[in-house]
Amino acid sequence: MKDCEYQQISPGAAPQPASPGARRPGPAAPPTPGPGPAPPAAPAPPRWSRSGSGSGSGSLGRRPRRKWEVFPGRNRFYCGGRLMLAGHGGVFALTLLLILTTTGLFFVFDCPYLARKLTLAIPIIAAILFFFVMSCLLQTSFTDPGILPRATVCEAAALEKQIDNTGSSTYRPPPRTREVMINGQMVKLKYCFTCKMFRPPRTSHCSVCDNCVERFDHHCPWVGNCVGRRNYRFFYAFILSLSFLTAFIFACVVTHLTLRSQGSNFLSTLKETPASVLELVICFFSIWSILGLSGFHTYLVASNLTTNEDIKGSWSSKRGGEASVNPYSHKSIITNCCAVLCGPLPPSLIDRRGFVQSDTVLPSPSRSDEPACRAKPDASMVGGHP
Repeated sequence: MKDCEYQQISPGAAPQPASPGARRPGPAAPPTPGPGPAPPAAPAPPRWSRSGSGSGSGSLGRRPRRKWEVFPGRNRFYCGGRLMLAGHGGVFALTLLLILTTTGLFFVFDCPYLARKLTLAIPIIAAILFFFVMSCLLQTSFTDPGILPRATVCEAAALEKQIDNTGSSTYRPPPRTREVMINGQMVKLKYCFTCKMFRPPRTSHCSVCDNCVERFDHHCPWVGNCVGRRNYRFFYAFILSLSFLTAFIFACVVTHLTLRSQGSNFLSTLKETPASVLELVICFFSIWSILGLSGFHTYLVASNLTTNEDIKGSWSSKRGGEASVNPYSHKSIITNCCAVLCGPLPPSLIDRRGFVQSDTVLPSPSRSDEPACRAKPDASMVGGHP
């Protein structure tokens, strides 16, 4: 086994043998010994020779990779790692198509008539709502939801050793759970076998994105991202503003068709305005689910709960046991709303734009059983802001 991948050839080493077809400039005269010491040779630039077959990120002539390029999750990154999205984007594209199509048809076929017959405030209000909906949707979709970086090789080895020491000497495996006290309530922490760490409170591993997300609410395919601690406020603002925009467009289209049908047949009016009919159908079948989702998340915000906790019944009697008190609730609706929606936005824990640690300095072979931890792996994601 070779000790390292790259070896530096010293300037005084013997030169590489020339190929058989190469022409030599001529025989060199043998050095004559002199009375004094030989003059030092001119320093030559160091050369690097490759002695291993593995491909490392520290090799010469290769650009340094950024951490988003070796990210272990199933996310997709754009604009050099500045924007991130879930692995599947088909449903998110459908969401954009429905919103843009419905709003575009409304501005083209309904707003001119309503602004001329009623008031100019209708297209202004619709434009404000549309801008707010799109900004909240894009922030929800392209923001880090609160992904926790996976444990490094050294951290995982130390944690495994700690878990093994807590286990018994029998065949029974050591426990993979821990218990912590939060506001007088015992909370159980589960071990994530993918991220090699104990998940913090309210953290869950998303099976779609393959990441542990802080304050995990749910994975929403309509926005193309997980909904967690860092983008929940944008998600809630998106569905709330979308419900207002859908209801506003629905009411304006009904008003438009009613005004046009005065003095004529209503069916003939529908045939004359097929775009308004399409808007009416889209809004009618989507407004109920959007209003229901907005009401459900309003209840969650007022209770300081997540969708994951509500479905699993973590703080209720849904599991068949006694109902426990939610340790994260502030016992006040206003305080809970301020804590969820108005609190400081935590920084991202994955340094997507950071460079992968260089592996030019490799550890020597260790004789002990513990792994050498001087060289960090390429997928180390601990960092600061994106």
